[in-house]
Amino acid sequence: MDLLRNSYANDSDDEPEPVTDNRLTSITATPSLPSKRPYPEPEERQYKPIRKPNPPYSSYSDPQTSSSTIPITFPGRYVSKRERSLLASLSTAPPTQIQKPSVNSPTVLGSISDSQVPRHVLSKGSSFRTGMPSRMSVSLTGHTKAVTSIDWSTSHVHLLASAGLDGAVYVWNVWSSGEKKVRSFLHHNAPVKDVKWSKQGLSLLSCGYDCTSRLFDVERGVETQAFKEDQVVGVVKFHPDNANLFLSGGLKGSLRLWDIRSNKVVHGYVKDLGPILDVEFMPGGKRFVSSSDVSGRNISENAVIVWDVSREVPLSNQVYAEAYTCPCIKHHPRDSVFIAQSHGNYTAIFSANPPFKLNKYKRYEGHWVAGFPIKCNFSPDGETLVSGSSDGFIYVFGYKSTELIKKLKAYEHPCVDVAYHPVLPNVIACCSWDGQVSVFE
Repeated sequence: MDLLRNSYANDSDDEPEPVTDNRLTSITATPSLPSKRPYPEPEERQYKPIRKPNPPYSSYSDPQTSSSTIPITFPGRYVSKRERSLLASLSTAPPTQIQKPSVNSPTVLGSISDSQVPRHVLSKGSSFRTGMPSRMSVSLTGHTKAVTSIDWSTSHVHLLASAGLDGAVYVWNVWSSGEKKVRSFLHHNAPVKDVKWSKQGLSLLSCGYDCTSRLFDVERGVETQAFKEDQVVGVVKFHPDNANLFLSGGLKGSLRLWDIRSNKVVHGYVKDLGPILDVEFMPGGKRFVSSSDVSGRNISENAVIVWDVSREVPLSNQVYAEAYTCPCIKHHPRDSVFIAQSHGNYTAIFSANPPFKLNKYKRYEGHWVAGFPIKCNFSPDGETLVSGSSDGFIYVFGYKSTELIKKLKAYEHPCVDVAYHPVLPNVIACCSWDGQVSVFE
């Protein structure tokens, strides 16, 4: 017993080992070892800073950072000073940083500068604002599936945004002599349904089948916010007078007004509706019009509804009584009227004042809408209306006469969306069901 006591009283290293409570506990719990070990005399004790505990029993260590000479510890086992120092250095080493997978395509692809934009686009010269578009001047390729929405920036008139069923949102520097696709936002993990520019600065809003609306900073090429919902989001629209508010409509028929500053819903509009196809604010932003899919139910009076924004109630739900869905709603830039693109292969005209009556004597017809989400748009001066068509043509109508002024062959596939340039009425952008984006002048 004296020999055994002496062997445990003297460590193999030169300096005595400080004993902690954890060690006493582990040694006491081991029946094959003595219950106590003699302490050094008080004058011989040398206290050291408390070290971090040893790695747990049978814990795995990274082969890139661990040494094969370090054994796995277990309760009751003696650890020498050399092993303690090595374990302490490993435990205090900074953890290995996990590298996030890189995005398949970089966000920033080119310059958004207007240095190469034609002078007549920036100067807004009146001599270039006459005539009708007659030829395709720019072809923008990049989408691999159908393009669902396009939108010109009103603050940077040389930039065009597009969204597609391939899940991509692109920003194009249309007149650049170099790289035209200058931003690529691949943050949606499902097809994208709509894209809209904010009227203030370089902010872009998109939505899609991943049940989110996403806000992007185009200048920096980053996503700034994501707004999650419990439904597929099919359409978004910024408030005309407050860039911090936007309206969203989804597949479950819910309409929500979001505040970007708080990332919360400030108003909700609930009614037994089908999937929301489009929304449009009226001037002043106190009312908006919604269009929903009524093909699966016999409630045609809910196809077009006028809402009060603040009171969250419908002002009229018997605006359009025909059993056709309307994939696009647009308000006239000057007159108090709005139009609804109908799957009955025509565009209906409504009064924007109560009781929001349908004009039974005028309509725009001749183009084909049935089967596709064909959109239309007024020119900035309100003198003409341009519409896509499922036959691949662009149709230009006179606003007051409703007569067909011009018909342009754009694609072999359906022309889904069209948008007048915010400065030049003789420039029109359009997109097709086969993934093409074009600009006509």
